[in-house]
Amino acid sequence: MNTMFNHDKIDFEVEKVPLYQYDGSHPTYDNHYPELASDVGSLIRRKDNKKPFAVVKDRYEVMQYKTIVQDIETAIAQSGMDLTHSSFNTNVYKEGAQLQLTVDFPAYTIDIDGRGYVTPKFIFRTSQDGTWANNGMMGLWRSSCWNTLVSGNKLAYVYGRHTKGFSLPAFTAKIKNAGEYIRGDAMKEMKDWFKTPLKRTDAIELFKGTLAKRTDNVSRENKHNKVILSHLMNIFDEENRHCHGRALYEGKNTQDVGSMWTAYQAATHWSTHITQGKAKARSQNLPNVRVLREERVRKMLRSKEWAKPLAIDYYEETGRV
Repeated sequence: MNTMFNHDKIDFEVEKVPLYQYDGSHPTYDNHYPELASDVGSLIRRKDNKKPFAVVKDRYEVMQYKTIVQDIETAIAQSGMDLTHSSFNTNVYKEGAQLQLTVDFPAYTIDIDGRGYVTPKFIFRTSQDGTWANNGMMGLWRSSCWNTLVSGNKLAYVYGRHTKGFSLPAFTAKIKNAGEYIRGDAMKEMKDWFKTPLKRTDAIELFKGTLAKRTDNVSRENKHNKVILSHLMNIFDEENRHCHGRALYEGKNTQDVGSMWTAYQAATHWSTHITQGKAKARSQNLPNVRVLREERVRKMLRSKEWAKPLAIDYYEETGRV
């Protein structure tokens, strides 16, 4: 089988060494205290340049990126997905500490009511520094604004700890099931969202109870983050202008009613477009911020706040609860 991803970017191995071993010969601790280092854990580092990644417990099993990628390539090949014109991207962060793989499936691209093309996309992340477990998501990609559209359905999400490794048959089935869901029920669901009206005041309450929700450390009461809420509502208004209004032919902030689709777009825009901070530490942490935000969007889609407008619209149409 031909390789799908760029193996040159992952052409290095990782090793686990005792903490008291610095470069293979010089101990970090005094020679009399190797047992102390063993109790603390072991060090994960690159073999070629000795770049340290993380301190782990002794039972931690090292998984090489090449092995993981080969398993994923096999899973994708066996999933039955149409790979015509698919693109495969390999992204390595923090000098090899994190790995992200993406595949899009343009053969399944669908138009959402003439408002933008949506393409299924598979994203897989793993790491050697403990920040990401083996986790993948079959999502959707909206070409008009470059959002990664997060799916709230568990069929579209795969997860596995490093210490447990992969079950290739199960992983293959997961990708196939996720692909079938995305191509079928998910597309129907998104078209229903487009047709479900959402008042601007209701959108504010939706975001207050989900993405912008925070707990006040003093009162211990649930409040909301005004900066996040302001950003979400700004995108919500812009989406309403273009999807349900007259786009550039009308002024800003003229639409009082949008849809569940434009609320969804605001949420995924927030999770996808991460601001590059000036501080080096913040800049290096951007991939982690995006992962956390995508997970919050996924939880929003399974929340009672998200289900309420859909239930109201269903009742108005059918008269049934």
